[in-house]
Amino acid sequence: MRELTATAGPQVRGGEDLVITRGTCSALFAYDLGFGIDLNRAQQLLQGDVPQRETLKHSRRAPKYFEYQPAPLRVSRTGTPVSVGRFTTQPVIEALVYDFGAVSIKFTIPIDGSAADLLTLSNALYDNAAMLSESKRLVAELVATLKPSVTKPSVAAMVEDYIVFDVNEWFLPAGQVSLQEWVQQCRGLLARILRSDTQLLSQQEVDDALSCQIAYTDEDVAIIDWNGSLLLGRDMQDVAAVLEFANVELLEMRYLDDQLDRALTDAYEATQRRHALGFLRPGADLRRIASLQIDSAILFEGVNNALKLLGDVYLSRVYRLAAGRMHLPDWDASIIRKLGSLESIYDKLNDRQANRRMEVLEWIIILLILFEVVMSFVRH
Repeated sequence: MRELTATAGPQVRGGEDLVITRGTCSALFAYDLGFGIDLNRAQQLLQGDVPQRETLKHSRRAPKYFEYQPAPLRVSRTGTPVSVGRFTTQPVIEALVYDFGAVSIKFTIPIDGSAADLLTLSNALYDNAAMLSESKRLVAELVATLKPSVTKPSVAAMVEDYIVFDVNEWFLPAGQVSLQEWVQQCRGLLARILRSDTQLLSQQEVDDALSCQIAYTDEDVAIIDWNGSLLLGRDMQDVAAVLEFANVELLEMRYLDDQLDRALTDAYEATQRRHALGFLRPGADLRRIASLQIDSAILFEGVNNALKLLGDVYLSRVYRLAAGRMHLPDWDASIIRKLGSLESIYDKLNDRQANRRMEVLEWIIILLILFEVVMSFVRH
């Protein structure tokens, strides 16, 4: 039997030699609950669940004043453990509630064993119906409890899921190489774990899956992809928190983009409608479009300003990598473009209504003049 040594360091000889001794897998499900949530009121409603305000646990040197604005609310609920292959979720499920109306449900799965076991777990988590059903049940419970604190409560149909493998400690063989060398040796396996795919991936797909890597020291590394991330090293909770927020932001951007698509369709239909009292009905259309504009702009700014990372250079880099993999800049550009289109339609409808009002006023003046002329003849 080969001699193994326990360590949290990065040195291993080969992919088959890496044995995880302590780690967790977080399965994240993000939902939209409404337009906004009064977190102070929600904290009062959740007193029985001992809610806590979430803070970023900086494990590296960074300014302390860069945090969530405002701090979201973390709630723990007891749920039904879900079997995922040989692994099982913990009975405690966490929910992170944001003031812009979103919630992130987190299932925690203790992991150990060979690194190759993560591939089986990753595939079992992809589109897992049992976990999705349990997350929806918990969201329904939260909505029932938090409804007085939610503005325009309505659970959106869409959900965004994400997987974070956080490996803290592992066994290493006597013959040792660096962590970066191990990652290079296991590129194919790691790419399949991140993509939840059992097939042998092409070199181009492997390169793409592993293209976003970041390390703070020689003893840690984070590999970030669109479906999941792999974190190797001690004290990676802050990186996991940034990834959780990025997943919530992706959900909100998708939801907002969908809402704007519907708003643009309604606005276009409003431009095609003809009314007998044309100067009256467009006012309702304008008010509805203006309300959609304001709600969309507030949600967009609320999501983008919820997490302040400007002072933490490392976490800012992590966020940029995650945002790039989830195409958040593209979603932002699409939303800004649609907000501009909605503004343009609003201006055209407003101009058309103003012209109609002027025409009506002109006809009223003409009729009044005609009335005066007729009355002058009648009086004589």
